[in-house]
Amino acid sequence: MPVLGLGVWQAQRGRETEQAVRWALEAGYRHVDTAQAYGNEESVGRALAQSGVPREEVWVTTKFYPRSRDPEAEAEGSLRRLGLEQLDLYLVHWPGGGPTRAWPGMERTLERGLARTIGVSNFGVRELDQLRDVASVTPHVNQVLFNPVNYRRALQERCEADGIAVEAYSPLMHGRELDEATIGRIAEELGRTAAQVLLRWGLQRNVIVIPKSVRRHRIEENARIFDFELSEDHMAALDALDRTDGTGRGLERRWWGG
Repeated sequence: MPVLGLGVWQAQRGRETEQAVRWALEAGYRHVDTAQAYGNEESVGRALAQSGVPREEVWVTTKFYPRSRDPEAEAEGSLRRLGLEQLDLYLVHWPGGGPTRAWPGMERTLERGLARTIGVSNFGVRELDQLRDVASVTPHVNQVLFNPVNYRRALQERCEADGIAVEAYSPLMHGRELDEATIGRIAEELGRTAAQVLLRWGLQRNVIVIPKSVRRHRIEENARIFDFELSEDHMAALDALDRTDGTGRGLERRWWGG
């Protein structure tokens, strides 16, 4: 699973999403993350088909919409929209209806070969504990809000102990704090952008990062994170920005219903 991916949350279906995916693939990305709830799976599929990049070189993730009933049936719909025969990763988007409700259908999706791997998103330690009690298959991935301000150390430690990869959505903190003084100082010292510093922090914290952008220059900039390293002092300074007290929660506040 490539450690850098393009996220397409809030990217408009049609040209905006198609261009972003095409630009990302041209810049060397080999990982695209979408979801049934985003409404742009068809656009992702068209961009993949038109890119000329062999299917086996691109990791494609989508997510089950928990307000739907059957993850297995919904995976089939995603495959039709994406124009693919198999998903590389299929996630439960959030623990709606309880953390265990969707998992039997997710396991059937894996058994049928509709997905190579399955996982969860927005699950904290508590939800993972409940899922472990009933699961035959341990989630391969937990995708959560993860960045220096949301440094979920207890959750990451739990995932790593269980062999669950942590994937960071909003690794750029929605762009709201890219001008934070510590981040800006480190970026200036290294001659890098604030976004590159944040993404590099994620890589050095052993997480997969999926920044979202629909601007070509930003997509290309975000890919240039493999030719430098943050020092131990830089990492410690960024770690200190955490506002979660090293939480084990997947989110501080639920934004979904039951």
